[in-house]
Amino acid sequence: MTQRAKIDTGGSEAEAVGPPVVHRPAGLTSAEVAERVARGEVNDVPVRSSRSTTDIVRANVFTRFNAIIGVLWVIMFFVAPIQDSLFGFVIIANTGIGIIQELRAKKTLDGLAVIGEAKPTVRRDGVAAELSTSEIVLGDLIELGPGDKVVVDGEVAEADSLEIDESLLTGEADPVVKKPGDRMMSGSFVVAGGGAFTATKVGREAYAAQLAEEASRFTLVHSELRTGISTILKYVTWMMVPTAIGLVISQLVVKDNNFKDAVARTVGGIVPMIPEGLVLLTSVAFAIGVVRLGRKQCLVQELPAIEGLARVDVVCLDKTGTLTEGGMDVSMLRPLDGADEAYVRKVLGALGESDPRPNASLQAIIDAYPDTVEWRCTEALPFSSARKYSGAAFSEGNGENSTWLLGAPDVLLPAGDPTLTEIDHLNEQGLRVLLLARTANELDSPEVATGAHPTALVVLEQRLRPDAGDTLAYFADQNVATKIISGDNAVSVGAVAGKLDMPGAANTVDARTLPTDREEMAKALDENAVFGRVTPQQKRDMVAALQSHGHTVAMTGDGVNDVLALKDADIGVSMGSGSEATRAVAQIVLLNNSFATLPSVVAEGRRVIGNITRVATLFLTKTVYSVLLAVLVVCSQVEYPFLPRHLTLLSTLTIGVPAFFLALAPNKERAKPNFVRRVMRYAIPGGVIAAAATFTTYLLARHHYSGEGALEAETSAATLTLFLVSMWVLAIIARPYTWWRLTLVATMGGAFLLVLVVPWLQDFFALKLVGTTLPWAAVAIAAAGGLLLEVAWRWVDRRFPA
Repeated sequence: MTQRAKIDTGGSEAEAVGPPVVHRPAGLTSAEVAERVARGEVNDVPVRSSRSTTDIVRANVFTRFNAIIGVLWVIMFFVAPIQDSLFGFVIIANTGIGIIQELRAKKTLDGLAVIGEAKPTVRRDGVAAELSTSEIVLGDLIELGPGDKVVVDGEVAEADSLEIDESLLTGEADPVVKKPGDRMMSGSFVVAGGGAFTATKVGREAYAAQLAEEASRFTLVHSELRTGISTILKYVTWMMVPTAIGLVISQLVVKDNNFKDAVARTVGGIVPMIPEGLVLLTSVAFAIGVVRLGRKQCLVQELPAIEGLARVDVVCLDKTGTLTEGGMDVSMLRPLDGADEAYVRKVLGALGESDPRPNASLQAIIDAYPDTVEWRCTEALPFSSARKYSGAAFSEGNGENSTWLLGAPDVLLPAGDPTLTEIDHLNEQGLRVLLLARTANELDSPEVATGAHPTALVVLEQRLRPDAGDTLAYFADQNVATKIISGDNAVSVGAVAGKLDMPGAANTVDARTLPTDREEMAKALDENAVFGRVTPQQKRDMVAALQSHGHTVAMTGDGVNDVLALKDADIGVSMGSGSEATRAVAQIVLLNNSFATLPSVVAEGRRVIGNITRVATLFLTKTVYSVLLAVLVVCSQVEYPFLPRHLTLLSTLTIGVPAFFLALAPNKERAKPNFVRRVMRYAIPGGVIAAAATFTTYLLARHHYSGEGALEAETSAATLTLFLVSMWVLAIIARPYTWWRLTLVATMGGAFLLVLVVPWLQDFFALKLVGTTLPWAAVAIAAAGGLLLEVAWRWVDRRFPA
């Protein structure tokens, strides 16, 4: 242990008799830093950030479907009028919208990332200052305190009871005590004590740099939604290729007298098979979600986290810093066994001075009892979440030596100690109680707490967050279970939860009594809501136990004791004021430190997933009916009924425009798994019915019309049926109705009617209903198809529940 000579008289340090004071290394000089920068020995690993502008443009422009549509578009320029090439302009607009929205999201994320970035304390020219990680150079002296992340590889230069958790790198659960000369690995973090280390490897040479660069980069992948869409697109491609080949051959055979018209109708059959807008809308919905959350000072470090939080059914909360504000106040000092209160105040003042990096509890004690005595700290034991106490040994200046512990009473005292009964009464009021105890054992002894003599109780009052109660009520209303997992006394935690009217607050569990078996632990977690005296490893085990029961778990926290659980949870949420380590592993950082922002994140995720599921059904119904129509045309050896302009019109009115509004609408339904199954169970029957109704009308029209202009009349009748059935699908998808949804459906219907009655639009889109018999027959077939849709989808709901 490092020895420190500390005498505080009115807040100033003075030397005392004892071991000589070790002078701290001054770190690099400004000139040495400049030399290293010139040599390129800088920590140039990119911080966690969004994709580059080039990546965004490339991802939106160079897609498989854009390539297919691009080739077809070029062909159409040579064989058909401009209105048959409209689908290409739609793709350009889609791609442009996607790029703009993702660039907006990038700008938001990059701005927030700068605010949320960890800034290590670096000592240069003898002065410690916070620097950006990217400004660290080889040989820099970097200071460390509890919760700090080791940002580059190095060698320990100073160690004051320095304990490092390397579990994220090595899997080793126990903290490692570091001494001068020991190796430090980037990616580990401090759990107790403090010190400094010299950077020996920076940039991409650092141990965890490449791993961290890949793992922490902003990403659009690894979400069920996007994986599901990729799966669907893979199957669509497989269906599309043979169908398109068959369509090309059949149309060229059937239309051997008009090559250009055959090509145009072939393209008209291939283009609608491609659900090109689905990927775009998913990206846009996520990007807009990021921008909306960014306005609420919420940094989404991994995009699928928005989706993940929408799927969450259990939220594990750390009490301190989440339900309560970070600061505390000493409300009472109660000496025990006739201890002298003035002497106790001196001890508390000296203990506060002994820790250069106090936690919130010790800071409250420092504020209440400033150190005014000439005591020398000869040894210190920093606070650890696993131990649940800290300590220090003092030379009191009058020849007396004493060793003190400050921490959890139920850890320092044996079970059944009469003092614990008094403490329980205080805990029931939601107060935090620390015990000051004198020990005869050495601080570095494993038995340091054994036989400790209780001297005083320090009672701390925690400040409740004003918005915590409303947030807990929101989760209860949304059927999301909340579990408070805290290192504090279980009764005290339960009392805080009770003040917030949290369901299950009365049933508090001391985590030391929890079973170690995962299945038994999961049962206890399902049955109870408030847990106290939880160790960092137990937090991790509890997350795993909940996940083993099929729960999607979000974990919130701000302290170093939360890091492992945050890493293992499905979604880790950190406070902006939390430790560097917690911010580094969390997918979502609440930069305004407001727990009340979480409902906004949940609501945004639900909006994205619920609406994309809804909109995907529209797109894939079109894909299914397009493939089936092509198959029916090939088998029947008839001309394909549509030109590209017809399906561009239908896609725009029944899918494109409505999908954009529906994708961005509010949606509070909790996200459900099995995205592909839930979409296809509606899209397949919907597409089959639309194709069957349309082809029936087309065949009737072929028998009804003859002579010049017959094909145009047949196409118009088939288009009417397909539009009406597609509108019925849209009307079902738009439920439950609100005024704007009804207006949206009615507007799309009105737009199609306008095309049918305005002469120049009739000519532009080659749509003109001939006579009355067949148009009404087309309406009747569409109505029958609509009723069949209602029956089929109700049957699907019962037969294949989501």
